[in-house]
Amino acid sequence: MSLYRCLPRLLLLPLALLLPLALTGCEHETPAEHAANVYAAQEMAAIPVHDNLPDYSLSPDDLAKSRHLSAIHETLHFVEEVWGIVSAVLLLAFGVIAWMRDRAVKLSANRWVQGFAFLLLFLLASELLGLPLDLYSQHLSLAYGLSVQGWGSWFADQGKALGLSWVIGGLLLMLLFWIIRKAPRTWWLVFWAVSIPIVLLGVFASPYIEPIFFHYEPLQKTNPALVAKLEEVVQKGHMNIPPERMFLMKASEKLTTLNADVEGFGASKRVVVWDTSIQKFTPDEIVFVFGHESGHYVLHHIVYGVLFTIVLLLVTMYLGYLFVQWAITKYGARWGVPSQSDWAALAVLLLAFSLFSLVTEPVENAFSRHDEHAADVYGQEAVHGLVADPQAVAQGAFNVLGKTSFADPNPNPLYEFWTYSHPAIGRRAAFGKVYDPWAPGMEPKYFKK
Repeated sequence: MSLYRCLPRLLLLPLALLLPLALTGCEHETPAEHAANVYAAQEMAAIPVHDNLPDYSLSPDDLAKSRHLSAIHETLHFVEEVWGIVSAVLLLAFGVIAWMRDRAVKLSANRWVQGFAFLLLFLLASELLGLPLDLYSQHLSLAYGLSVQGWGSWFADQGKALGLSWVIGGLLLMLLFWIIRKAPRTWWLVFWAVSIPIVLLGVFASPYIEPIFFHYEPLQKTNPALVAKLEEVVQKGHMNIPPERMFLMKASEKLTTLNADVEGFGASKRVVVWDTSIQKFTPDEIVFVFGHESGHYVLHHIVYGVLFTIVLLLVTMYLGYLFVQWAITKYGARWGVPSQSDWAALAVLLLAFSLFSLVTEPVENAFSRHDEHAADVYGQEAVHGLVADPQAVAQGAFNVLGKTSFADPNPNPLYEFWTYSHPAIGRRAAFGKVYDPWAPGMEPKYFKK
């Protein structure tokens, strides 16, 4: 099968990926939001790339660190993506994948043993090939004080992640190849349908997996005074976030950076605040950060994220099917991959996903930035009346967040578009400074006056 015959179908990719964006992007931009967005865009456009902004600036020393980190991260990001593709091709071209398959098949006649053995060899090879870049990233984090995690703990976490990938990935591998054997022409569609409940289960289970890497404590137990303040945001937004769903994560055991997030859904959904955030934010700034995170909760961003993932998975599974057919026909004999039902075909399918991710990455990040901006708007409106100056609090929170991680005040626009899952910190700080939907002639987006 030639790829050019599939081009008309490939043209459906952008439309399919933009469908979930339409679901979350149908909200009208209010006049107050538009004015603040224009202000932030103009501020960033007026200042040279990588320079300080009026509303978010670093000290000369920290700005130099920010520029150095930005240059490294911009390069490292694309090096990692390209190296992932190149290393997969090399493993196939030099027969390493075929050798792994042969070793697994000779080990046992039992397919479960074969599948898990092949996957273990493949994961170990992938981990070793990516280890130099991972080591350098951790070294960089330690050198700049963004991480305080010792190397022993870091390697332990790498081992935990590898073990989880092997167990969960092995089960998915066995399911995938069973479907391929039973439905050789439609396996991509069948596996996609079966994967929907698996995706839901993964999101539901994420709060139970994270404690493998970090310690969690009920926020009510560690900081009841803070919970009382957060409850004011909950009551104002008429949200169903009881205190028992608020948790403190002991990030300071490994990191110095700040964060908070929403995890899980349904009975497992919870809001998590890192202890580093509590240490460095003012109480009012923590309330704003919680307002942002509760915005994800109220605005159903996890639901939309799952829908986006499902649509993206459908597109990538179909394109992966087409790629596997084409690649095995053209290179299968050379690579030692005789058919799509051979264990070695997994490497071909994952190579396809790596190639497609180069195209889907900016779309995924645009989707994420949309949700993060909406949560910023919600959070700033949620704290109105609970803090003295919502604009100053929002700007202050973004300044603390950015300065702690040496975030680039004004990143390269293309790099922000392609790789940022959140709007740039400088953009968020400028927006927060002037966003005032309670000014005369303005209206809030999520809360009525």
